[in-house]
Amino acid sequence: MIDTHCHLSYAPLFDQIDAVLQRAMAAGVTSMITIGTRLGDCITCRDLARRYPQIHCAVGIHPHHAGETNEDELAQVVAMFADPLVCAAGEMGLDYHYDFSPREAQQRVFHRQLDAARAADKPLVLHCREANSICLDILREQGGFRGVYHCFTGTMAEAHRILDAGYYVGITGIVTFKNAGYLREIARMVPANRLLIETDAPYLAPEPLRRQKNNEPALIKHTYALIAQERGVSLSELETQMAENARRLFGLS
Repeated sequence: MIDTHCHLSYAPLFDQIDAVLQRAMAAGVTSMITIGTRLGDCITCRDLARRYPQIHCAVGIHPHHAGETNEDELAQVVAMFADPLVCAAGEMGLDYHYDFSPREAQQRVFHRQLDAARAADKPLVLHCREANSICLDILREQGGFRGVYHCFTGTMAEAHRILDAGYYVGITGIVTFKNAGYLREIARMVPANRLLIETDAPYLAPEPLRRQKNNEPALIKHTYALIAQERGVSLSELETQMAENARRLFGLS
C-alpha cells in the first residue's frame, strides 16, 4: 500500500519516526509521501525523503500559512520545487472555511506557487476548502497542470468538475466514518485510474480507530479495506491500482 498524503514532519509522528515506519511496514505500507506546509516543515520533509527510501516528499505553503509567510520564505519554498527529491508542489490552495490567512494573501501565494510548479513541471497537491470553484477557475485560467485534490469532502457535482478538469481525487479515512455515506458514494464513482488514498496523518484516524489521538500511515489499511469493499474489488487489485496511480502522477519509482 501507498499513503499519498501524510505529515511525517509533524511532532506526533516525527518524534517517533522509526517506530512509525516500522508499524507502517508491518501493516503493508511500503511507500508514503510526506507533505510540507511551510518553510521549516518543507525542509524537514525533504530531509526525511533523503534519509528514508520509502519516504517521498512534496513541499509548499498551505493556505493557512500564506499570511505569515514572507517573500524570502516563499522564494525558498518554490525553489525547492526543482529538487529531484521533491515529487510534487504543495500542499497549496485556498481555504475559505477557516480563513486563517487573508484571502488576498492566499490567492497571491497560490498563484506564485502555481507559476513555480509549472516551471519545475511538478504535479500539484491541492487543498481547497469551500473554494473548489475558485480553485478550479484559477487552475483553468493558468492552464497545464496535473495534480490531486487532497482530502476531498465536497459534493458529487464538485467531484465531477474536478475529474472533468483532469485532476485526481484523494480520499482519506473520513470515508470510513458512519455519517460519510455521501463520500462512500463518491469513492465508488471515481474512475479507478483517478483515485488516490491517503491518511492526512496525524489527523483523521479512520474507523474503527477514530478515537485514537494520532493517525499514522499504518492505519491506512482500514481505508483501503473499506474502499475495496465499496468498489467491489479485491484488496490486492486496489493496492496495485493505487500504486500505479501514484507512479503516474508523482513519478515515483
